[in-house]
Formats: sequence, C-alpha cells, structure tokens
Amino acid sequence: MGGKSVTDSQVQSVSRRSFLKKGVVGGGAAAAATLAAPAVLAQSPVVVKMQTSWPASDIWMDMARQYVERVEKMSGGRIKVDLLPAGAVVAAFQVMDAVNDGVIDAAHSVSAYWYGKNKAASLFGTGPVFGGNPTTMLSWFYQGGGRELYRELTQDNMGLNVVGLLGFPMPAQPFGWFTNPISGVSDINGLKYRTVGLAADLMQSMGMSVAQLPGGEIVPAMERGVIDAFEFNNPSSDMRFGAQDVAKNYYLGSYHQASEAFEFLFNKDFMDDLDDDLRAIMEHGVEAASTANTAFALDNYSADLQKLQNESGVNVQQTPQDILEAQLDAWSEMITELESDPFIKKVLDSQREWVERVTYYELLNSPDYRLAYNHFFPGKLPS
Repeated sequence: MGGKSVTDSQVQSVSRRSFLKKGVVGGGAAAAATLAAPAVLAQSPVVVKMQTSWPASDIWMDMARQYVERVEKMSGGRIKVDLLPAGAVVAAFQVMDAVNDGVIDAAHSVSAYWYGKNKAASLFGTGPVFGGNPTTMLSWFYQGGGRELYRELTQDNMGLNVVGLLGFPMPAQPFGWFTNPISGVSDINGLKYRTVGLAADLMQSMGMSVAQLPGGEIVPAMERGVIDAFEFNNPSSDMRFGAQDVAKNYYLGSYHQASEAFEFLFNKDFMDDLDDDLRAIMEHGVEAASTANTAFALDNYSADLQKLQNESGVNVQQTPQDILEAQLDAWSEMITELESDPFIKKVLDSQREWVERVTYYELLNSPDYRLAYNHFFPGKLPS
C-alpha cells in the first residue's frame, strides 16, 4: 500500500475469505494498515454458517451444539458458529449441495442423505456391517483409509468442493416402530416403511415398500397412512418426534443401519482460507464432539427408552432373529450387485480387510457383557 491510508471503501471491499488469509496474519505494510480503524477487523470473529439436517427440537441439534461450543471455546472467540436447523436455508437432504455451492459454510448431517447422487456415499455410514460395530467403522475412517476414500469420492470422482469428516459412532439403529407386532420376515412383507440410504434398497429387496423422508416428516406421514412403519435413529429422537403416539411396537437392534456416524461437511474454499490453527480447531473439534456426543447419547437414549416403556406403554423388543438373518442374506446379495462399480468395490474391500482383522481382535478380547449384566441385574433383559 506504499504508506497510503486505507479508505472506508477499501476496507469494505475486503472479503471475509481474503481477510482471513491476508488481513489477520499479514506483515509489512498490510499489518501497518491495520493499526488504525481496520484493526477492528482483526478482532472480529470468523462467522461460520452451519446448517443441520435436524428439526430444531431434535436431540441431534443439542449434539451439534456440543461441537459448536467446543469450537468457539477452543478458538478463544475467533470463531463464531451460526447453527441453524433443517429448512433454515435449505431442506434437510440438500445440505451437501448448499455446502458445495458455498450457500452455507458447513453442515451437520449423515452421508446417507445424499446417496441419491452416488450410492457410495452410503458406505460411509449406512452400509454393510460385516460384523464391525460403530466404533470399529469410525476407526476405519480415521485409521483404515476411509477418510482418503471419502475425499476421493467427493473431490476426485464427484468434483465437489467439500471437506468431510465423520464423528460420533452411533449405537446400532432400531429396526423401528410398527403398529402391529412382528415375528418374522413374512410380517414385514408389503409394509410401507421409512429408512434412508442403502438401507432403503436392502429393505425393499426384503419385500417392504420404502419411502425416504427427513426426520421431521416421519410422524405426519404415519398419521396420514403414507407409511406403516419407520425407523429414524434412537429412542430420544423418536420420542421427541412423537413416535409413541402413532405406534406402540418398538424393535431394537438391526443390521440395516448398524454403524452410522455424523457427517461434518465443510466448504473446501472456506476451510482452505482459514488460518492453520483455526482449521485445526474446526477439524479436531469433530473428535472432541464425538466423545461428548457418545456420553450424551448413552445417557439420554437409555433414559428415554425407559420413559417410552414406563410412561408411554411402548412394547420394546429386540428385532426377531429371522429378520436379522434375512438382512444379512440380503446384504450379501446387494454387495454382489454393488461391486460392479469399481469404486464401491474398492471401499468395500477396504472395509472388509479392516473388519476382518480388527473385529477378530475385538470379539476374541470382549468378555460376554450380557452374562455379566444378567449376573448383577437378573431378570431385566428379555430371555
């Protein structure tokens, strides 16, 4: 700037992103120029517009706030996250497009919500379980090559301007809510059922008619008869939706979505323009929130399950063995079809290799926790 003073119009023309890259850490004349009025800019926080795929009342909004709280505190106020519920800017299933286009800077969602663009998206959450639990599969993302495969899918194969991370190994999802009791595959044949991602293909292959709906639309669809049964994710979300008002038979434990995680999406240009320490906070904040989310979920999910049983008269059972075995058979058939896509086969090969080694250790090393629970709390679990 050659010693010239900075005019108001010049200050106003500095974009947030160029300022992040040059204004805060700039040296020489640029730094000298910020000593007067523009110094106020250096104190202004980076505002991150982040939308979720969840209704404002859902427990997952509380869990998204755990990420926001950690990022803001770790940044010392240099980052401010404007957290918005589904529909505030775009619909729940449209957050990937919005992040890619820069309409929003970040999103809190799940990858199955955009599997219609590429079925491989569902492998990063709603895919074949192979025997690995949710922690096993989240560990694959960070230690087994999953993160690089996700980058390859989104940036190289699809040309998306996004950075994506996974966090919070979700407990296996319930098979869901049914108006009538079910005991086997024949009881679900022909039912209109809500799920998402590859789980939709799976359950359709087992004779169900599947609708993919955002969480906020599920209970109204049950009330109108659009669907006969549904799953979303967990007892807390389901209770807040009012699931107990439209069905009383709740089946826990299923292979249709047994290893999902939250997807944290960031606009790549936005992340590239952040100072290195702020980018690290945005990224490692996912790991911090993952731990907080896990503790929060176990506390709330378990307490709300008891409320559903004791206060709402919900009949809680485990998914019948006949259905679980049929799900595994259906996954095997689907995998054969899916692997005609070379990239999908690449991802599945990576997951199988990880699960075969890691779960072998986990299963051999795990004591029978059910045996211990029954020893200290006899008669609590269904036989």
